[in-house]
Amino acid sequence: MHVALTGATGFLGLRLLRRLLDRHGSVTVLAHAGTGDALHRITRSFALTGAPPALLARLPERLRVVETDLELPRLGLSARAFRELADGLGAIWHSAGSIHLEGDLSVLRRTNVEGTRHVLELAAAGCGEPVVRHVSTAFVAGRRRTGVAYEDELGDGDGFENAYERSKYEAELLVHAWSGEHGRPALVLRPSILVSDVPPHPELPSHPLQVIERILRDARRTAVLAPAGSGGGPGGPHRGAAGPAGPGLRSSGPEGRARVRAVGHPHGRLNLLPVEHAADVMVRLAELPSSRGVDTYHVVHDRDVPVSTVVALLERLVPLSIELVDAKPEDPSALEALLDFYPGITAYLAHRRRFDDTRVRTRLGPSALCAPVGLDQLWSGLAPGGEALPRQPDAPPVLPPPPAPYT
Repeated sequence: MHVALTGATGFLGLRLLRRLLDRHGSVTVLAHAGTGDALHRITRSFALTGAPPALLARLPERLRVVETDLELPRLGLSARAFRELADGLGAIWHSAGSIHLEGDLSVLRRTNVEGTRHVLELAAAGCGEPVVRHVSTAFVAGRRRTGVAYEDELGDGDGFENAYERSKYEAELLVHAWSGEHGRPALVLRPSILVSDVPPHPELPSHPLQVIERILRDARRTAVLAPAGSGGGPGGPHRGAAGPAGPGLRSSGPEGRARVRAVGHPHGRLNLLPVEHAADVMVRLAELPSSRGVDTYHVVHDRDVPVSTVVALLERLVPLSIELVDAKPEDPSALEALLDFYPGITAYLAHRRRFDDTRVRTRLGPSALCAPVGLDQLWSGLAPGGEALPRQPDAPPVLPPPPAPYT
């Protein structure tokens, strides 16, 4: 079976590609047109993440790169090239997409929804009826902050935390409609927040927590530069007091760290999963017999990470002191006002829900389980220059919680 993969140069896509190459002699990479030499970027990323020299040497002959545009009909290809591509495929992995949590819905739809539609058109055009393997997200569960999200659920009754979640939900609806219309099977894989302990490198794609760190740093820098009493960003004036942390920032503690009040729950939890484990689970799920309909799996960790661990991580990465509060402050500082314009950052600090993965554990057994994700591991994947994790002497150690009971 010959397979094609979108998003092969992305954070998850690179890991999926490694595992697909373990199982297939060659892979067609559907790379975004105009973004540079995909083969070079893949080779460089593989080298930086420890791929053996023998694999690197053979990549030019094992990878076929086709430049495409997900936002265009026929992926931007001519009718002939589109049909020839489709006829040569036995499976299509769709991993590409925009993960901008604060993005505009209309922009996100062009990539996440219309891009999925065009990939499904490619699958429908192939004479060999290639199977579809669609990478979604566990966060199609939306704004439901407590309880259990099940693998068979797909609805918008609770609304969504941001436009990204809605766009991925709409993309899943397309997969279901396509499967029903063509009577073809499809696999939907819903990963949680993917992380890595591989140190950051400018030539490697960022993962979600790196993006959050950068937004916090940029927002803090902007707030520091804002004169006290001036507008704190797009929202207008702020009432923050100047202090050691900078103009318009509230300081907290002897070091004058900027204090940020963020809506969150003291017992909140997030599901973080190492990306390497996620890719391995996804590829093994794709090898299982299909139900001939849409098979959906939560690719998640069996142990959630306390929000307190994520807060501790961010406080060590960015000179901030984060205080979880029940409601948005009525007197936001410049920094708090700026962060309020990035809805994808802090909304999840109040989440206490659990993602059920009974189907995955039933089908894969103990191999679906993963070692707990802790502060040290998260730091390794974010620390600049391989720095050691700084300890806060007054803070108690943050331990992973026990596995949530399955009921």
